[in-house]
Amino acid sequence: MSPRLTGDESALWQAAARVLDANWTGNATTPSPGLYPHQWGWDSAFICMGLARHRRNRAEQELLSLFRGQWATGLLPHIVFNSVLERQAYFPGPELWRSRKQPAAPRETETSGITQPPLHALAALRLHQCSNDTAASQDFLTRLYPLLVAQHRYLAGARDLGGGGLMSICHPWESGLDNSPVWDRPLAALQPPPSAYAPLRTPLGLPTGADYDRYVWLVTTLRDAGYRDEHLRDVHPFAVEDPLVNAVYLASTHALTEIAGIVGADPGPHREAAWRIHEALLDRLWDGAAGCFRARDLRAGRLLPVATVAAFGPLLDPELPGLHLRALVDLLLSARFAGAAGYPVPTCDIQSAAFDRSSYGRGPTWININWLIWLGASTHGLSVIADLMYGSALRLVRQSGFREFFDPFDGTGRGGHDFSWSAALILDLLAARRAPQAA
Repeated sequence: MSPRLTGDESALWQAAARVLDANWTGNATTPSPGLYPHQWGWDSAFICMGLARHRRNRAEQELLSLFRGQWATGLLPHIVFNSVLERQAYFPGPELWRSRKQPAAPRETETSGITQPPLHALAALRLHQCSNDTAASQDFLTRLYPLLVAQHRYLAGARDLGGGGLMSICHPWESGLDNSPVWDRPLAALQPPPSAYAPLRTPLGLPTGADYDRYVWLVTTLRDAGYRDEHLRDVHPFAVEDPLVNAVYLASTHALTEIAGIVGADPGPHREAAWRIHEALLDRLWDGAAGCFRARDLRAGRLLPVATVAAFGPLLDPELPGLHLRALVDLLLSARFAGAAGYPVPTCDIQSAAFDRSSYGRGPTWININWLIWLGASTHGLSVIADLMYGSALRLVRQSGFREFFDPFDGTGRGGHDFSWSAALILDLLAARRAPQAA
């Protein structure tokens, strides 16, 4: 059981720092000891936010370790496998993805073949903003910049499956909210063969059964097609434009614009790309009748009906129009989300039949999602929302420790213990509160 983290903010800082130190492998930070033993792309970006406040040299190593798994196409995989572990240490492991059979994949390490929300340029920029050595930080950005450009070029090319300027995800694991109820309809439309692809045992609290079979079957179809862009565009049955994923994409594109200026590159193409994503979010994912952003199922040609925390992702857009901003704030504070949760923000509309307070992306509160909402609220000067996210995050870890996710009603910790991004983002929140200009 995680200890109660009472005491002042200094004690909380020290406890968070101990988690990151304990989870450091020498090259990267594992998300949670035992449960997630490899390096995950989404996690590493969040972890960098905290390492920037705690051990900057490790933050740089974290990003470089992740990008050593980048494919020649620019794809940044969602898992870079630790080669010193047994191959069966985690499922889905290297034996499912078979990256070394792909000409574009790196030879020196094994990876997955899908990606996750591209938060990495934003992580790199915030790392620079926290630096006390501007010259050394600029040198690091200069080294990282072409890798970030390649990542965004891949997303703008291979992943604009709808042709409207947004990136599409081709698997629920790419979303950051793996079993969100938003994916129920696209998954139900799949027709996998009648065989079990998933292992008999999966980590406690993760999706199981028929849905997990569909997850693994989607991987096999991608793998057997050689992860080709043409397969994604023309054949692959799961293709969704998600508002949270694309809001992160937009935030990192803005960050890439700033990084380009810092390293002496042309920021113009990134500025133009950010505007295209901004326009596409409003045009393709805004549901005016519902007053929120929704995911679009490209194969079915429709917006998906369930309102989830992903609707608030576009708060990260600094140019979000006032009408949309007010509607999102009203929804966030309503009884469907923060208004009825003692420990906001739940990942699914509480009033939806799909809501499940204990199931991963179908209801629990996550520190990383609260952090993204805090960052978006800070961008727009929404101090009430920012303070709510800050206070909720600190209350959760003080009560239940650095858990993977939490019950939105009573704050009970669930999932992995000593979870790295929960610890890292508490460090960032504490540091930003002391120095508001960093927010």
